[in-house]
Amino acid sequence: MDHTKTTSPSPERLVTDSVMIALRKIIRAIEMNSKKLIKRVGLTGPQLVILQEISRSGRITVGDIAQAVSLSQATVTGILERMEKRGLLVRQRSDRDKRRIMVSITEIGKKILDDAPPLMQEAFVEQFSSLQEWEQTMILSALQRLVALMDAKTIQTAPFLATSSVENPVAKTNDDMPPSPL
Repeated sequence: MDHTKTTSPSPERLVTDSVMIALRKIIRAIEMNSKKLIKRVGLTGPQLVILQEISRSGRITVGDIAQAVSLSQATVTGILERMEKRGLLVRQRSDRDKRRIMVSITEIGKKILDDAPPLMQEAFVEQFSSLQEWEQTMILSALQRLVALMDAKTIQTAPFLATSSVENPVAKTNDDMPPSPL
């Protein structure tokens, strides 16, 4: 007969575990959505956001794309180079100012956009917007506190949901996906 005493976890531990489980579920949902997007259209979330912005604008400068999608110009330039190699867009010098590079979408790029599912953040924004203002503020406050607790305040990020680095090339396999942080 086993006489070792088993203790149940403290209420604080149960809450901590529940928070970690909720965070893990959010991360997994983003991972699964990202993988589905890559499998379906061969683009990461950030790449799709950039392609959507180019399509919306017609012809647009790299700097204007970077500002519109909240990424650095260097990051956007790298993403554009990879998408140009795939024939999704073209970059050309401006007729009026040869220093400026204008970007426009190709027919192949338009086809990709037509086939692309809605981004995860679009559904999130729609549902989040339907919440009462106090609830939105409460969620924001809790998330900001989690960022501080995880010592992640200095991490720069753009406002879209993706698990792969926005600077990585188009991921074609699971090997291209970074490991989960939790």
